[in-house]
Amino acid sequence: MGSRINRIQQRLAKLYIDAFLVTNQQNIYYLTGFNLLQDDGFLLITPDRAIIVSDERYHLALEEFASEEVVATISQDYYADLNRICQALQVEVLGYEDTVSYQLYDLLDDTMIADLVPFSNLVEKMRQIKDSQELALLKKAADLHAAGYRYLLSQVHPGVSERNLANLLDFWMKEHGASGPSFSTIVASGANAAQPHATASDKLIEDGDAVTLDFGYFVGGYTADMTRTFAVGSIDPELKDIYQIVNTARRNVIDHVKVGMRGDKLDHFGRQLIAEAGYDDEFNHGMGHGIGLNVHELPVSYGPGTPHVKFANNEVITVEPGIYVPEIGGVRIEDDVIVTHGGPVVLTTAPTELIIVGD
Repeated sequence: MGSRINRIQQRLAKLYIDAFLVTNQQNIYYLTGFNLLQDDGFLLITPDRAIIVSDERYHLALEEFASEEVVATISQDYYADLNRICQALQVEVLGYEDTVSYQLYDLLDDTMIADLVPFSNLVEKMRQIKDSQELALLKKAADLHAAGYRYLLSQVHPGVSERNLANLLDFWMKEHGASGPSFSTIVASGANAAQPHATASDKLIEDGDAVTLDFGYFVGGYTADMTRTFAVGSIDPELKDIYQIVNTARRNVIDHVKVGMRGDKLDHFGRQLIAEAGYDDEFNHGMGHGIGLNVHELPVSYGPGTPHVKFANNEVITVEPGIYVPEIGGVRIEDDVIVTHGGPVVLTTAPTELIIVGD
């Protein structure tokens, strides 16, 4: 198999375009290994060239960037130079990512002589299937998350705030190798845990709270995504029952992960158990999503309405069933899983049994 850039180059003729413009930061990094921040330039791929265009701020970094297939040029006007390059290379039809802002599209439409053709998820579909190096980085990230969870449990006690726990975790993860969060950490206790996407607040943890922790951090450019729910002291018996239902649903979904499985079918193996327990209305989100360079990669979500999603070998997805009961609280448990021909490989090693802090 050729390089990632070469795979794009080989497709240009079949896509009826002369070149492809990449402006998404993660896609540029995926294709080249160069970290060009969003809106700080672009990557142009032609049948025999790959050109990064940026400005003077990246001069030294691009000089040090060792690549046999990517060349770089410094610009004071990215898209005027793009037009000049395309004219010089006789690019008449230019493909671009359909996720660009309207402002950038308007600029391209005004500037470019070449015809513009939008493409959806051209690079993102490549990113969906992970190679061995990517899988190793995702495993490293998942291991750090498990260690971070163990650390945070040691810091939990009645009277500590949700926000303080989130800040402690953030510091610990960064001190131990994470570059930063892929989304705002969720620490939701008591009734707050009935909100699937609650943010960490100033609420103090109380004895009898169930606490949901959902966090994701980048390690080597790739992010894991993990959720655990634990108890502080003696919690409502209904929440204990809900925990077992959610955990059984999580395990049942993972047991059925395989190449070729449809998204809606995989979702059914967990959602049906939750519905049979009488909580179908309290599970109000998808079963999971893809992860990688972003915390939500293709498939962005899979659930009851996703028959078009079919899992492939070496995709990495989350499995995250949950039940949320207003005024009582909620439970969500999330693992990261590799889809393989040999069955599921669970990356998340943190314990899934109900942990009671202060027992």
